[in-house]
Amino acid sequence: MPLEIPEVVIDRLPVYFRTLTRIADEGRTVISSQELGEELDVTPAQIRKDLSYFGRFGKQGRGYSVQRLLGELKDILGLDRRWRVVVVGIGRLGRAVASYPGFEGQGFDIVARYDANPEVIGTNVDGDLVRDVATLESDLRENHAEIGIVTVTASQAQDVVNVLTRGGVRAILNYTPTGIQVPPTVEIKHINPVLFLQSMTYHLKRRIDERDALRG
Repeated sequence: MPLEIPEVVIDRLPVYFRTLTRIADEGRTVISSQELGEELDVTPAQIRKDLSYFGRFGKQGRGYSVQRLLGELKDILGLDRRWRVVVVGIGRLGRAVASYPGFEGQGFDIVARYDANPEVIGTNVDGDLVRDVATLESDLRENHAEIGIVTVTASQAQDVVNVLTRGGVRAILNYTPTGIQVPPTVEIKHINPVLFLQSMTYHLKRRIDERDALRG
């Protein structure tokens, strides 16, 4: 039976990869778990435990080879290949997401953009024409994509996701503020800025309360 890796560990791997990429760009070739922990505000023990799920990458007393660890993480995260991405919903948010320049450098190719608004269909985004969402399923059957980014309204989201999954998409990034049902074979991540802001205001309120209590 395969080892069950906690989702929180998987979520930390891209952070390790991003930090190590910067460290490599600075010309550093070796880093200890202590130094990496200081960069990330994570304990060295946590870093060693996270990486131990995937093998042994460092030597006690010598640390990690930055390039080797980067290569291992790139393989683990599937960043050693290109991933085809479609964006559905080209409003203000969708247009910003579809135009984000950081995707291409990390292995993600936005191959098509879709919308249902006749005023948006046929417009140009970064050199590509926005397509009619009515053709999405047939397009996917002819030109497969692995990932779908959904930035439509909440009322449209489930229908769009259903089309994506029928078309063979197996990973979805959902920017809509609504729950989405997907088959067990499909990975889904929800991005809701309001929820993140609300968790931040919890911490802000605690700090304000502590400050007021001290002034008290």
